[in-house]
Amino acid sequence: MSVVSQVILKADDDLRYPSSGELKNIQSFLQTGEQRIRIVTTLAEGEKKIVEQASKQLWKLHPDYIAPGGNAYGQKQRSQCIRDYGWYLRLVTYGVLAGDKGPIEQIGLIGVRDMYNSLGVPVAGMADSIVALKEAALSRLSAKDAAAAAPYFDYIIQEMS
Repeated sequence: MSVVSQVILKADDDLRYPSSGELKNIQSFLQTGEQRIRIVTTLAEGEKKIVEQASKQLWKLHPDYIAPGGNAYGQKQRSQCIRDYGWYLRLVTYGVLAGDKGPIEQIGLIGVRDMYNSLGVPVAGMADSIVALKEAALSRLSAKDAAAAAPYFDYIIQEMS
């Protein structure tokens, strides 16, 4: 949910108009809109290359994952890992667009540890994969845009660690 939606819902719950502080938060949110859209556009357009770069980095860090008996051994398993990379990158873009980590938590992190544990996927490895995804994604952004996007990746990494 965006800052605008949050302010409106909070004010309505309290049966009041938004406060001047809340309006300043909305103003700040709107002023960063162009940057947030630029970040999301860059990440969405570069998804394939970002995912490819991050995958290669993860396989170098954990070659046992793609070795016989590893969680990503075989084309099907590897494709599922790559699919998850795209999904997490998309989650980051949702957070960036909303200017809030809420969509990441609500859509993608509730129950993620339980899911990966039940599938026998090492959660620590998933955190490593998001670190690789972060590095690949941020390398495509300007320093200012990378600084704005990094906390969304960090949030996922923290929740998986």
